[in-house]
Amino acid sequence: MKKILAAMTLISLSINGFAQQNYDWKNMKPEQRKQVIQKMNPEQRMQLLKEFREKMIVAELNVAPTSQTEFKSLYNEYQQKQNEIKNRFTPNSNYDRMSDDEATRELNQSFDVGQQLLDNRRNYAQKFMKVISPQQVLKMYQTEGKMRTKILDKKQDGPAHPGSQRRRP
Repeated sequence: MKKILAAMTLISLSINGFAQQNYDWKNMKPEQRKQVIQKMNPEQRMQLLKEFREKMIVAELNVAPTSQTEFKSLYNEYQQKQNEIKNRFTPNSNYDRMSDDEATRELNQSFDVGQQLLDNRRNYAQKFMKVISPQQVLKMYQTEGKMRTKILDKKQDGPAHPGSQRRRP
């Protein structure tokens, strides 16, 4: 829950002027945003995060208005597929107690999931290029990486991790 809250706060801070549910997210103070988000149920928070991410990526890529509906649909399909693949792998973080065989199996499984994610990106890149330019596809994948890094940095800096050091590029 804290991860979702931190991600939503971070994304809402980086979005300029997008309103959802009659809230003026841009002009709200961080504490006000936090209070509104905390009052939402998990499904509402996930929907809000999805909408913010969607609007941010459309704006960042400058997707043509005539292509936005198709792009959003494809982007959501892509995100859903990526999440399905990621959810296939549940790491066992107790590595010290694993046998060599168990650790090798888990390592190979993580490689398989990583390859599936890469294959899915490659497959969807072809689909995206029917809606947006190859340059926009590149920028989309780069923007995804930046969002992930910002969320991870924010998570590291958050109250759940006191004393943690923020990574600097």
